[in-house]
Amino acid sequence: MLMVVAALVVGVGVGGAQAQEYYGDFRPDAPELAARGPSQVGVRTLVAEHKDQLDILRYSAEQPNPRYTRKLTLEVWYPARLAEGQKEHTVYTDVLGSGPNDPQRPNTPFQFNGRAARDAAPTSGTRYPLVIVSHGYPGSRLQMSYLTENLASKGYVVVAIDHPESTRADKAGFASTLLNRRLDDLFVLNTVAAWAKPGSGNFLAGLVDADNTALVGYSMGGYGALNTVGAGVGAAAAAFVPGGKLAINQQGNPEYEAARDRRIKAVVAFAPWGANYKVWDDAGLAGVRTPTLFITGDQDDVAGYKEGVLQIFQKIVNADRYLLTYIGGRHNSAPNPPSPAHFSHFDDFQSYSEPVWDSHRINNINQHFVTAFLGIQLKQQPLQAYLQLSPQAGDDWKGFSKRNALGLEWRHLPPQ
Repeated sequence: MLMVVAALVVGVGVGGAQAQEYYGDFRPDAPELAARGPSQVGVRTLVAEHKDQLDILRYSAEQPNPRYTRKLTLEVWYPARLAEGQKEHTVYTDVLGSGPNDPQRPNTPFQFNGRAARDAAPTSGTRYPLVIVSHGYPGSRLQMSYLTENLASKGYVVVAIDHPESTRADKAGFASTLLNRRLDDLFVLNTVAAWAKPGSGNFLAGLVDADNTALVGYSMGGYGALNTVGAGVGAAAAAFVPGGKLAINQQGNPEYEAARDRRIKAVVAFAPWGANYKVWDDAGLAGVRTPTLFITGDQDDVAGYKEGVLQIFQKIVNADRYLLTYIGGRHNSAPNPPSPAHFSHFDDFQSYSEPVWDSHRINNINQHFVTAFLGIQLKQQPLQAYLQLSPQAGDDWKGFSKRNALGLEWRHLPPQ
């Protein structure tokens, strides 16, 4: 039975969480698979340190190989067993702004509600597929909590990354984001796989099936996810990173080609950046063989549509792929709705909002399609009918109530 849960009011005041509904709650017009699953959800914050990495932002001719440790903060959502009296509620703290040291748009903490129990005990006896989530530039690991909590309730372990030098709190040179997204994704996959081994001492021991993994990425996170599964960057992209260091992610580089990870079974790419800047050539995009769901707006003015996401969709010719398009949508097809804290500055509000679409509506539609796609790819669930749709949305779209699929387009292309 589907239920709409009333908003929980948390104390309002300076530094306090705003009174608001939980992001991702099921609206009356939400498509069928947007509803939360049967599992209770826990959440924990972990840290993983990737040692001896190239510090590209300190690169120079005099210092061509500077090294440092990349400290990755991870938010982990998982099926949980709540103790007596424990509730699925937490308060997340994120920041406004677009990087440090900007007096016009300073980093300011804000809080919002989450429907997950902080540090709850995990369930036992079941191993769950792994979903790794990568934010935009700048963004944060909490940027898509409406989706991460929803997936955990449906039997996934979801790990969202704060990519160093790419969050709203620590935004720095773009070269770091271009170079490190793939490396961070693979490091987190390997780290979680190690934590999942029996006897590891981590709470994820015995809980995760890391051999059955999906990547979910938004904007630069989408770029990184595609780069991770075989979309090697082209020679023209090398100019974006000094010293030719982007070659480690380049199509045709034997080291790059050898790093393809068969544990990754699916990709969800929200508004992936890159094609409109000629980051890939046709040969690079043809390297993707992983089933991929693209989600974007046809008015995307950051990643581009006709010369951007649509080009990627058409040119990953060796992959089974789907494209959901929000007609009139711009770039913000992935994040949570803007918090009331965003209302005080237009740029902060615009970084989360959509000018035409209601963000809560987008969130429910995303939950629906991502649930179907990952259910098929990671759990072999018989959900294909939810993806076998006519190109123009109508009353024949499975899972949508009458008159409620307006403004959407759907494409599917099988591998050649």
